[in-house]
Amino acid sequence: MPQLIFLPHEEICPEGAVIEVPAGTTICNAALQNGIEIEHACEKSCACTTCHVIVREGFDSLNEANEEEEDLLDKAWGLEPDSRLSCQAVVGNEDLVIEIPKYTINMVSEHH
Repeated sequence: MPQLIFLPHEEICPEGAVIEVPAGTTICNAALQNGIEIEHACEKSCACTTCHVIVREGFDSLNEANEEEEDLLDKAWGLEPDSRLSCQAVVGNEDLVIEIPKYTINMVSEHH
């Protein structure tokens, strides 16, 4: 099973984390199932950008982003070439190194 290596995030995952998940799982579901409370204001329906992540390693093993995801990513804070919405990014067979950006555009997060 591929490993997802979450880099430390000050609030969500201060120590970082390494988890193993089966291929075919979204990054968001994998994080949530393992206690990493990544934001997902639209309930994982590809309607916001609060679950935006940057895939530092293993990006090419993910499924391709569709046009709807690409359009939403244009609105994400801290967009980078290897950005994805974690609710849409499906884990392949390679390990991933994932950074959760410091901020989201969600002004009404329950955790702030």
